[in-house]
Amino acid sequence: MGPLEGLRVVEIASVGPGPFAAMVLADLGAEVIRIDRPGGSSDLPMFPGLDLLNRGRRSAAIDLKHPDGVTTVLRLVEQADVLIEGFRPGVAERLGIGPEVCHTRNPGLVYGRMTGWGQDGPAADTAGHDIDFIAVAGALEPLGDPDRPPPSPINFIGDFGGGAMLLAFGIMAALWEKERSGKGQVVDAAMVDGAALITTMLHSHRAMGLWQDARGANLLDGAAPFYRTYQTADGRYVAVGALEPKFYAALLAGLGLADDDLPPQYDRDQWPELERRFDEAFRQRTRDEWAESFAGTDACVAPVLAPHEASGHPHLAARGTFIEVDGVLQPAPAPRFDRTPGGVSAPPPLPGAHTTGVLADWGFGPEDIEALRSGGAIA
Repeated sequence: MGPLEGLRVVEIASVGPGPFAAMVLADLGAEVIRIDRPGGSSDLPMFPGLDLLNRGRRSAAIDLKHPDGVTTVLRLVEQADVLIEGFRPGVAERLGIGPEVCHTRNPGLVYGRMTGWGQDGPAADTAGHDIDFIAVAGALEPLGDPDRPPPSPINFIGDFGGGAMLLAFGIMAALWEKERSGKGQVVDAAMVDGAALITTMLHSHRAMGLWQDARGANLLDGAAPFYRTYQTADGRYVAVGALEPKFYAALLAGLGLADDDLPPQYDRDQWPELERRFDEAFRQRTRDEWAESFAGTDACVAPVLAPHEASGHPHLAARGTFIEVDGVLQPAPAPRFDRTPGGVSAPPPLPGAHTTGVLADWGFGPEDIEALRSGGAIA
């Protein structure tokens, strides 16, 4: 069941990073109950049964605008170890399920809050999305080509890296501290904070004088010919990361190039010429031909795979990095544990599919459940 078996989590339905954090906990064995709105929500995906961020948990449809619905959630909170919510600051309090109320019911509760701007500050109450948060955190400007605007890098950095993963880690840190104090606390996970944290190494390099404040002018942002992508004969791409001399030597050997016929590796003035030679070489074969040629070497060359191709890569296939659940391909739980491996216990639920079972398992009697249903507090 995973290392978090026995951990009870109440997740208030949201989108993006909150569900992903809850998914990570569920993958590792936690019992996560997702509280959905009765009748669904326009914020939810068109096909909730395929929303993989919601895998591994049950769903109860409870109306948080109904007084008995709020009371129902608070009864669940009394038995939970963790609550996760992704409202704007103040919304949970107005609904009657804010931290103060919940800690009155359960002083040991870890209350996880997932927002973009955080719980305070001038922008806390304003709307935003991943691209906004990483923009002000300094994580967007360094990306992309120097002669083009910074790209929209999907929502991996803010939503999932700087948001969900920091929330999941913060929850576990709070649970660890609770082992000593016996007290719960609020985890204020802001995507803008997490995105800034991810840039720590950049700030280190800048302090050392190793970073230029310009896109495409640094070692790891595409300026170095030996750390970037190249197009191949079939219009696809390979990724090259041969930073160290021994890896660089393996790269040259694989390309059939002689070191003494090329500019020195770290002569920045000669990087355009070195890039031209590498580009010319990589265009002689297809992506998969290069992948096969460099397989097993230390040249640090890898094929650039589309998401739907990744599961077929020999290494990922051997490790089972991707799995199928009910015929849907998806990433497997991570990280891995040798004694208590995690797993996907169930596909994504339809909203409210388990309302009766969840409430019964968490101590509600048949009369309680029927009264809630007839009164419109649950569905």
